[in-house]
Amino acid sequence: MKKDFLSITDIDEYELESIVADAVRLKRLKSAGTSHEFLRGKSLGMIFEKASTRTRASFEVGMTDLGGHALFLNPQDTQLGRGEEIRDTARVLARYVDAVMIRAYAHATIEEFARYSTVPVINGLSDSLHPCQVLADIMTLHERFDDLHDVRLAWIGDGNNVCNTWILSSALTGMEIAVASPPGYRPADAVVEQARAAGGKISIVTDPAKAVRDADVLYTDIWVSMGDEQERAERLRALKDYTIDSRLLEQSSPDALVMHCLPAHRGEEIAEEVLEGPQSIVWDQAENRLHAQKALLVRLIAGGMPPAE
Repeated sequence: MKKDFLSITDIDEYELESIVADAVRLKRLKSAGTSHEFLRGKSLGMIFEKASTRTRASFEVGMTDLGGHALFLNPQDTQLGRGEEIRDTARVLARYVDAVMIRAYAHATIEEFARYSTVPVINGLSDSLHPCQVLADIMTLHERFDDLHDVRLAWIGDGNNVCNTWILSSALTGMEIAVASPPGYRPADAVVEQARAAGGKISIVTDPAKAVRDADVLYTDIWVSMGDEQERAERLRALKDYTIDSRLLEQSSPDALVMHCLPAHRGEEIAEEVLEGPQSIVWDQAENRLHAQKALLVRLIAGGMPPAE
Protein backbone atom coordinates (compact mmCIF):
# COMPACT_ATOMS: atom_id res chain seq x y z
CA MET A 1 0.00 0.00 0.00
CA LYS A 2 1.25 3.49 -0.83
CA LYS A 3 2.58 5.36 2.20
CA ASP A 4 4.38 8.68 1.98
CA PHE A 5 7.02 10.09 4.32
CA LEU A 6 6.48 13.83 4.12
CA SER A 7 6.67 14.45 7.87
CA ILE A 8 8.01 12.53 10.86
CA THR A 9 4.37 12.36 11.96
CA ASP A 10 3.60 10.09 8.99
CA ILE A 11 4.91 7.23 11.13
CA ASP A 12 3.85 6.24 14.64
CA GLU A 13 6.00 5.33 17.62
CA TYR A 14 6.03 1.61 16.76
CA GLU A 15 7.03 2.29 13.15
CA LEU A 16 9.79 4.64 14.30
CA GLU A 17 11.23 1.99 16.61
CA SER A 18 11.00 -0.60 13.84
CA ILE A 19 12.75 1.62 11.27
CA VAL A 20 15.53 2.44 13.73
CA ALA A 21 16.00 -1.27 14.54
CA ASP A 22 16.14 -2.07 10.81
CA ALA A 23 18.65 0.75 10.28
CA VAL A 24 20.91 -0.65 13.00
CA ARG A 25 20.72 -4.08 11.36
CA LEU A 26 21.51 -2.63 7.92
CA LYS A 27 24.47 -0.75 9.39
CA ARG A 28 25.85 -4.00 10.77
CA LEU A 29 25.34 -5.81 7.47
CA LYS A 30 27.20 -3.09 5.57
CA SER A 31 30.01 -3.01 8.13
CA ALA A 32 30.39 -6.78 7.83
CA GLY A 33 30.40 -6.63 4.04
CA THR A 34 27.29 -8.82 3.92
CA SER A 35 25.08 -8.45 0.85
CA HIS A 36 21.64 -7.03 1.62
CA GLU A 37 20.03 -6.45 -1.77
CA PHE A 38 16.47 -6.24 -0.46
CA LEU A 39 15.42 -3.86 -3.27
CA ARG A 40 16.91 -5.69 -6.24
CA GLY A 41 15.25 -4.49 -9.44
CA LYS A 42 13.65 -1.47 -7.75
CA SER A 43 14.18 2.18 -8.74
CA LEU A 44 14.06 5.46 -6.84
CA GLY A 45 13.46 8.77 -8.62
CA MET A 46 15.26 11.70 -6.95
CA ILE A 47 14.18 15.27 -7.71
CA PHE A 48 16.49 18.03 -6.45
CA GLU A 49 15.40 21.67 -6.58
CA LYS A 50 18.06 22.43 -3.95
CA ALA A 51 21.74 21.52 -3.92
CA SER A 52 22.67 18.52 -1.82
CA THR A 53 25.60 16.53 -0.49
CA ARG A 54 24.38 14.13 2.21
CA THR A 55 20.83 13.65 0.91
CA ARG A 56 21.89 12.81 -2.63
CA ALA A 57 24.87 10.66 -1.67
CA SER A 58 23.03 8.71 1.02
CA PHE A 59 19.97 7.93 -1.09
CA GLU A 60 22.02 7.05 -4.16
CA VAL A 61 24.51 4.85 -2.31
CA GLY A 62 21.65 3.41 -0.28
CA MET A 63 19.77 2.20 -3.35
CA THR A 64 22.99 0.70 -4.74
CA ASP A 65 23.63 -1.14 -1.46
CA LEU A 66 20.06 -2.47 -1.58
CA GLY A 67 20.50 -3.75 -5.13
CA GLY A 68 18.33 -1.07 -6.71
CA HIS A 69 18.88 2.03 -8.81
CA ALA A 70 18.60 5.75 -8.03
CA LEU A 71 17.77 8.18 -10.82
CA PHE A 72 18.93 11.80 -10.29
CA LEU A 73 16.58 14.40 -11.77
CA ASN A 74 17.47 18.09 -11.86
CA PRO A 75 14.34 20.15 -12.60
CA GLN A 76 16.39 22.33 -14.95
CA ASP A 77 17.20 19.27 -17.02
CA THR A 78 13.61 18.02 -17.12
CA GLN A 79 10.28 19.36 -18.27
CA LEU A 80 9.59 20.63 -14.74
CA GLY A 81 12.09 23.36 -15.52
CA ARG A 82 10.09 24.29 -18.62
CA GLY A 83 6.78 24.62 -16.85
CA GLU A 84 5.34 21.12 -16.79
CA GLU A 85 2.86 20.84 -13.93
CA ILE A 86 3.95 18.95 -10.85
CA ARG A 87 0.92 16.68 -11.01
CA ASP A 88 1.79 15.61 -14.56
CA THR A 89 5.37 14.75 -13.66
CA ALA A 90 4.15 12.86 -10.58
CA ARG A 91 1.75 10.69 -12.54
CA VAL A 92 4.32 9.87 -15.21
CA LEU A 93 7.24 9.11 -12.86
CA ALA A 94 5.01 6.83 -10.79
CA ARG A 95 4.75 4.57 -13.85
CA TYR A 96 8.54 4.29 -14.10
CA VAL A 97 9.88 4.10 -10.53
CA ASP A 98 8.96 2.45 -7.23
CA ALA A 99 9.32 5.55 -5.07
CA VAL A 100 10.23 9.24 -5.41
CA MET A 101 12.37 11.39 -3.13
CA ILE A 102 12.01 15.17 -3.51
CA ARG A 103 14.21 17.94 -2.10
CA ALA A 104 12.24 21.13 -2.70
CA TYR A 105 12.04 24.76 -1.71
CA ALA A 106 8.33 24.71 -0.88
CA HIS A 107 6.69 21.99 1.20
CA ALA A 108 3.55 22.50 -0.90
CA THR A 109 5.46 21.18 -3.94
CA ILE A 110 6.11 17.87 -2.20
CA GLU A 111 2.54 17.66 -0.94
CA GLU A 112 1.15 18.20 -4.44
CA PHE A 113 3.51 15.63 -5.91
CA ALA A 114 2.43 13.09 -3.29
CA ARG A 115 -1.28 13.73 -4.00
CA TYR A 116 -0.86 12.65 -7.62
CA SER A 117 1.82 9.98 -7.23
CA THR A 118 0.73 6.35 -6.94
CA VAL A 119 4.10 5.33 -5.45
CA PRO A 120 5.56 6.43 -2.08
CA VAL A 121 6.96 9.97 -1.91
CA ILE A 122 9.74 10.91 0.52
CA ASN A 123 10.46 14.43 1.70
CA GLY A 124 14.22 14.88 1.26
CA LEU A 125 13.93 18.43 2.63
CA SER A 126 11.50 21.32 2.33
CA ASP A 127 11.25 24.81 3.76
CA SER A 128 9.06 23.42 6.57
CA LEU A 129 10.41 19.98 7.45
CA HIS A 130 13.39 17.64 7.13
CA PRO A 131 12.15 14.26 8.41
CA CYS A 132 14.96 12.15 6.90
CA GLN A 133 17.53 14.11 8.89
CA VAL A 134 15.73 13.68 12.19
CA LEU A 135 15.11 9.99 11.50
CA ALA A 136 18.89 9.52 11.25
CA ASP A 137 19.43 11.70 14.31
CA ILE A 138 17.05 9.58 16.38
CA MET A 139 18.93 6.49 15.27
CA THR A 140 22.19 8.16 16.35
CA LEU A 141 20.81 8.89 19.82
CA HIS A 142 19.44 5.34 20.13
CA GLU A 143 23.02 4.15 19.74
CA ARG A 144 23.95 6.10 22.89
CA PHE A 145 20.88 6.11 25.14
CA ASP A 146 18.88 3.10 26.33
CA ASP A 147 15.69 5.13 26.56
CA LEU A 148 15.06 8.44 24.81
CA HIS A 149 12.15 9.25 27.13
CA ASP A 150 14.63 10.61 29.65
CA VAL A 151 16.68 12.62 27.13
CA ARG A 152 16.51 16.41 26.96
CA LEU A 153 17.57 18.11 23.70
CA ALA A 154 18.34 21.82 23.47
CA TRP A 155 18.00 23.42 20.04
CA ILE A 156 20.04 26.62 19.75
CA GLY A 157 19.53 29.14 16.95
CA ASP A 158 17.20 29.44 13.98
CA GLY A 159 13.89 27.62 14.41
CA ASN A 160 14.06 26.14 10.92
CA ASN A 161 12.82 23.00 9.14
CA VAL A 162 15.04 20.65 11.16
CA CYS A 163 13.94 22.33 14.40
CA ASN A 164 10.28 21.96 13.36
CA THR A 165 10.82 18.26 12.73
CA TRP A 166 12.51 17.72 16.08
CA ILE A 167 9.56 19.39 17.78
CA LEU A 168 7.08 17.13 15.97
CA SER A 169 9.16 14.06 16.84
CA SER A 170 8.93 14.72 20.58
CA ALA A 171 5.60 12.92 20.95
CA LEU A 172 7.07 9.83 19.23
CA THR A 173 10.32 9.67 21.20
CA GLY A 174 9.23 11.05 24.55
CA MET A 175 12.17 13.45 24.47
CA GLU A 176 11.90 16.93 25.95
CA ILE A 177 12.79 19.65 23.42
CA ALA A 178 13.91 23.11 24.57
CA VAL A 179 14.33 25.69 21.79
CA ALA A 180 16.31 28.90 22.26
CA SER A 181 15.78 31.37 19.41
CA PRO A 182 15.55 35.15 19.13
CA PRO A 183 12.17 36.75 18.32
CA GLY A 184 11.43 36.42 14.63
CA TYR A 185 13.44 33.21 14.29
CA ARG A 186 11.38 30.86 16.43
CA PRO A 187 9.78 27.65 15.15
CA ALA A 188 6.30 27.86 13.65
CA ASP A 189 3.55 28.28 16.26
CA ALA A 190 1.37 25.75 14.44
CA VAL A 191 4.14 23.15 14.69
CA VAL A 192 4.59 23.72 18.42
CA GLU A 193 0.83 23.51 18.99
CA GLN A 194 0.58 20.32 16.94
CA ALA A 195 3.39 18.70 18.91
CA ARG A 196 1.97 19.70 22.28
CA ALA A 197 -1.48 18.44 21.30
CA ALA A 198 0.10 15.06 20.52
CA GLY A 199 1.78 14.95 23.93
CA GLY A 200 5.15 16.48 23.08
CA LYS A 201 7.13 18.29 25.77
CA ILE A 202 8.25 21.57 24.20
CA SER A 203 9.60 24.79 25.70
CA ILE A 204 10.48 27.93 23.73
CA VAL A 205 12.88 30.41 25.33
CA THR A 206 15.10 33.30 24.30
CA ASP A 207 18.14 32.62 26.50
CA PRO A 208 20.43 29.81 25.21
CA ALA A 209 21.80 29.25 28.74
CA LYS A 210 18.30 28.44 29.97
CA ALA A 211 17.72 25.97 27.15
CA VAL A 212 20.95 24.03 27.69
CA ARG A 213 20.59 23.72 31.45
CA ASP A 214 20.54 19.96 32.21
CA ALA A 215 20.42 19.19 28.48
CA ASP A 216 21.78 15.85 27.31
CA VAL A 217 22.06 16.96 23.68
CA LEU A 218 22.83 20.34 22.11
CA TYR A 219 21.77 20.78 18.49
CA THR A 220 22.24 23.57 15.99
CA ASP A 221 22.09 24.26 12.25
CA ILE A 222 23.36 26.94 9.89
CA TRP A 223 21.83 30.39 10.28
CA VAL A 224 21.54 31.12 6.56
CA SER A 225 19.79 28.31 4.70
CA MET A 226 19.39 27.98 0.94
CA GLY A 227 16.94 30.65 -0.15
CA ASP A 228 17.83 32.98 2.76
CA GLU A 229 21.06 34.40 1.31
CA GLN A 230 19.62 37.91 0.83
CA GLU A 231 18.96 38.04 4.58
CA ARG A 232 22.47 36.95 5.55
CA ALA A 233 23.63 40.15 7.27
CA GLU A 234 20.34 40.51 9.16
CA ARG A 235 20.39 36.88 10.25
CA LEU A 236 23.97 37.03 11.49
CA ARG A 237 23.12 40.07 13.61
CA ALA A 238 19.99 38.49 15.09
CA LEU A 239 21.64 35.14 15.89
CA LYS A 240 25.12 36.28 16.97
CA ASP A 241 24.49 35.28 20.61
CA TYR A 242 23.33 31.78 19.70
CA THR A 243 26.63 30.06 18.99
CA ILE A 244 27.30 26.68 20.57
CA ASP A 245 30.77 27.24 21.96
CA SER A 246 32.70 25.69 24.84
CA ARG A 247 31.25 28.24 27.29
CA LEU A 248 27.68 27.30 26.44
CA LEU A 249 28.49 23.59 26.37
CA GLU A 250 29.87 23.82 29.92
CA GLN A 251 26.44 25.01 31.12
CA SER A 252 24.77 21.77 30.01
CA SER A 253 25.08 18.25 31.43
CA PRO A 254 28.73 17.17 31.88
CA ASP A 255 28.51 14.49 29.19
CA ALA A 256 26.20 16.36 26.82
CA LEU A 257 26.48 15.43 23.16
CA VAL A 258 26.64 17.96 20.33
CA MET A 259 24.77 17.51 17.05
CA HIS A 260 24.74 19.46 13.79
CA CYS A 261 23.04 18.34 10.57
CA LEU A 262 25.66 20.01 8.34
CA PRO A 263 26.91 21.90 6.42
CA ALA A 264 28.56 23.79 9.28
CA HIS A 265 29.78 27.38 9.34
CA ARG A 266 32.49 27.31 11.98
CA GLY A 267 32.53 30.46 14.07
CA GLU A 268 28.87 31.21 13.41
CA GLU A 269 26.35 28.69 14.78
CA ILE A 270 29.07 26.43 16.21
CA ALA A 271 32.64 26.90 17.38
CA GLU A 272 35.50 24.92 15.86
CA GLU A 273 36.53 23.41 19.19
CA VAL A 274 33.02 22.09 19.81
CA LEU A 275 32.40 20.72 16.32
CA GLU A 276 35.73 18.90 16.38
CA GLY A 277 35.63 18.15 20.10
CA PRO A 278 35.12 14.85 21.96
CA GLN A 279 31.43 15.50 22.65
CA SER A 280 30.56 15.97 18.98
CA ILE A 281 28.66 13.14 17.26
CA VAL A 282 28.17 15.10 14.05
CA TRP A 283 29.96 12.62 11.79
CA ASP A 284 27.94 9.71 13.18
CA GLN A 285 24.78 11.64 12.34
CA ALA A 286 25.96 12.14 8.79
CA GLU A 287 26.79 8.45 8.36
CA ASN A 288 23.46 7.36 9.78
CA ARG A 289 21.59 9.24 7.06
CA LEU A 290 22.60 6.31 4.85
CA HIS A 291 21.42 3.54 7.17
CA ALA A 292 18.19 5.18 8.34
CA GLN A 293 17.11 6.02 4.80
CA LYS A 294 17.87 2.50 3.61
CA ALA A 295 15.57 1.18 6.31
CA LEU A 296 12.91 3.69 5.27
CA LEU A 297 13.22 2.71 1.60
CA VAL A 298 12.89 -0.99 2.36
CA ARG A 299 9.77 -0.33 4.44
CA LEU A 300 8.10 1.90 1.86
CA ILE A 301 9.02 -0.09 -1.25
CA ALA A 302 9.18 -3.70 -0.03
CA GLY A 303 6.96 -3.54 3.05
CA GLY A 304 9.79 -4.16 5.49
CA MET A 305 12.95 -6.16 6.10
CA PRO A 306 13.02 -9.95 5.69
CA PRO A 307 13.60 -11.91 8.91
CA ALA A 308 17.21 -12.23 10.01
CA GLU A 309 18.71 -15.62 9.28
